[in-house]
Formats: sequence, structure tokens, C-alpha cells
Amino acid sequence: MSAVHAHVVVIGGGIAGLAAAWRLERLSPAISVTLIEAEPRLGGWIRTEYWGEVTIEHGPDSWVASKPAATELARALGLESEIIGLRSDQAETSIMHDGRLLPLPSGLSLVVPTRLRPFLTSPLLSPLGKLRLLAEFLVPPRLDDDDESLASFVRRRFGREFAERVAEPLLAGIFAGDVGQLSVLATYPHLRRLERERGSLLRALAMPGRRPAGLPGGSPFLTLRSGMERLVRAVAGDLQRTVVRTGATALGIAPSNGGFAIDLADGTRLEADGVILAVPAWRAAQLLERSFAEAAAVLQALPYASSAAVTLVYRQSELAGVARGRGFLVPAREGRPISAVTWVTNKFPARAPENLGLVRVFFHTERAGLSADAPTEILVAVALQELRSVVGLRADPLHAVVSRHERALPQYCVGHRQRIAELRSRLASWPRLALAGAAYDGVGVSDCIASGWRAAEAVLQGIGAMQRVGS
Repeated sequence: MSAVHAHVVVIGGGIAGLAAAWRLERLSPAISVTLIEAEPRLGGWIRTEYWGEVTIEHGPDSWVASKPAATELARALGLESEIIGLRSDQAETSIMHDGRLLPLPSGLSLVVPTRLRPFLTSPLLSPLGKLRLLAEFLVPPRLDDDDESLASFVRRRFGREFAERVAEPLLAGIFAGDVGQLSVLATYPHLRRLERERGSLLRALAMPGRRPAGLPGGSPFLTLRSGMERLVRAVAGDLQRTVVRTGATALGIAPSNGGFAIDLADGTRLEADGVILAVPAWRAAQLLERSFAEAAAVLQALPYASSAAVTLVYRQSELAGVARGRGFLVPAREGRPISAVTWVTNKFPARAPENLGLVRVFFHTERAGLSADAPTEILVAVALQELRSVVGLRADPLHAVVSRHERALPQYCVGHRQRIAELRSRLASWPRLALAGAAYDGVGVSDCIASGWRAAEAVLQGIGAMQRVGS
């Protein structure tokens, strides 16, 4: 069969779009690719900054080891020797309770205890809260397929105290959202599946032989020694037949001659046999609203959250006795502006010289009572005040960096899977048009990479140009 020569346009130069372009090149030698990115740089929410020998992450600092796409991509790009895991000598995490930092009991698999003793001896739960936790063995399973919020699921299985004091801060830290709104079927569907199959989650996971298998190297999270943006640069540098156009803004997409026409802000038009939209859902809605109004309406309704973080550089001696473990979480019930603090140099090695230490303070602007466009010095001041109040860190930092993420974090609210199914139904008659990114099937780095790969395969199948030449 002769090769099908075709042109695919990828809109969005974050890790999902880059992964899609990379995959397109490897799946078909006859495909030419144009990647359009509105910003002057590639990488999207993945951005690494260097202050001397200090590595500062503005976005995600790692990927989940149990999801293989990021590890596979890094290895394919020759970065295997740069992959590192968590420091094993600083494993403790704390949770704030009534203003005090208490150790998070060991033995959690997501939000399910795999060992009961640490929770039954922890001051984090009251005697009644511990009894309610044990009562999970007796809670009947929910057998229907209806969705519910993460908060509802955890309260139903383990009780209010466990939900508020343990699960909420853990889950809010992962999704930067309201666990009372987030969908259990879209985030952790296997928990509902375990409930249906085994009845009790404690019975399913807190028994010998039922604990999750350990990961290679023992670390549940992995990163790159020189920072997450190293992965972005490696993918971009490995592209051979992709024309990359940064600072180019797409205005809209319309059907054209069996394919698509993409109008750009500079007045030019690109003709494409296939299109991959690797942009936030609200941005995809803008691009599709004129010609694909029904799909655009679903995309526009997908909610997003904004968040911010402040990274502070201290002398390591100033953190001695203060920075214990990997950090601490702050439940919403504490009423504080911050949601978490990470002692970065305790979490991963190779983030700073031995005489320096990094602290990353996370908070939601709405909880802090700040406007989304609050001056950076206000955000730094809030972070410093919280560190003084919570752990007594009074030293002035050597350097401070503010990271903002406006409408960057998709929220998988109750009913998310149904909405995504509806979206895909609306686009089913356009097999050469695919969506990729964090808004659909997973918010992590590996999820985004995998979504880019799936989008590339779908578009090539729609064109009829699938010819695997590499992995």
C-alpha cells in the first residue's frame, strides 16, 4: 500500500501537544506536522526556572510512577539516567489539626488505609472517629453506577472525621479543587469498583497479600534530575518533521475540502488533513464555537480552577529543626489561606546545593481572600506569614518566586464522565479531529502524554495513515 501523504496541525505546545507531534512522526513517515503555540515558549504548565544552582518548578514537580507514559517517553528520549525518585530518608508528611502539625499515619493507598494500627493510635482521629473508621467493614456497598463526589464517597465509607482530616487535604492537594464537587468515577473509579466487588475497602486492601505492589525503586513519584522542563526540551529537540510555530495564535477551525482550515491571528490560514487540539477545554471551545457549536458548548461548561504557589530559597541552616519530612497539608477546616507546604529539598535530591533549602507554599487565592491578580509581593507576604505562624520560620528568604496558574487546572466534577462521553459523541463524525490534554481522562503529566499519543493514533486512523515505524 502506498504511503498517505497528509498534514496534521497540532494546536497547543504543552506536553500533550508535544507528545502528540512526537507520536505522529513515529507512527507515519508520510505525515507532516505543524505545531502551533500561542505563547513564546513550549511546555505549557511545565516550566522550570534556575536561580544559580537552584532548580525551581513553576508547575508539576513530578509524575506518578504507576502511570507509565512519562517514564516511557523519558526513556525513549535517552533520559533514563536522569530519572530520580523521592528521598527515602525524609518520608514523613504531616497534616494540620487544630493548628498543630501531626504525622500523617503510614499505610495509605490513595485515601484507603492499608494498615489500621497507625490510624487507631494517631491523635489525628478522635475515639469516635476511630470507631467510625472501623465500622467501614460493616458499611454496605453501593451497587449502582451513579456518580458521587469524592467527599461523599469517603464520608460514606469511613466517616466525617476521616474525610475532613485526612482525605480532603490529600485530595485537594492533588486536584486543587473542592472534593465536595469532584467526581469519584472520574478520578478514582477503581475505588467504586473495589467497593462493588469486595464490599469493604478495608477488607480489600488492609489484608496481607492485598496491598498494592511496590514500584520499581520504591518511589511512587518520579522526576528528572535537572527539572521537569528537561522533558519538554527533549521532546521538542527530537522532533524532525514538525514545524514548530511559537507566538502563533489560532482563531478558529472550520471544515475545508475534506479536512480543516485553521485561521491564525496574523491573517494566515493553514489547511490540514487532521487537527489535534491540545489546549485547555475553554480554549478549545473558542476555536470550535463557529463550526462545532454543540461540542464547543460542552467544552465551555467544563470548569477550571486557578491556583498559585510561592517558592522560597533559604540557607539550609535556617531550615534545620523546622523542615521535617517532605512537608505538611492543611485541611480546609483549619481556615488558613494555604493548602500545603513542601520542603522541596527534603522531597527530591539535586534541587539545590547542600547549603541551601527550598520551600514551596501552595494556596488558593480565593481561600486567601486575594484577587486573582493580587501583586506578587502580597502572595510572598502571605506565604512568609503562614510559615512564621505554623512552624516558626522567621528567617528572611534569599530569593522568592511566585507561580500563578490561571484557569489551568480542570475540575472533574460529578458527572464528568458523562459530559466527556457526550463531547466525544458530538465529535464522532469528525474522526480526523481529536482532543488531548488534562481536561478529559487524567490531570497528571503521564495522563497528558498518554492523551497526546491517543489523539495522534486516532487522527492517523481517521486519515488512513497509520504506519508504525517506531515506538
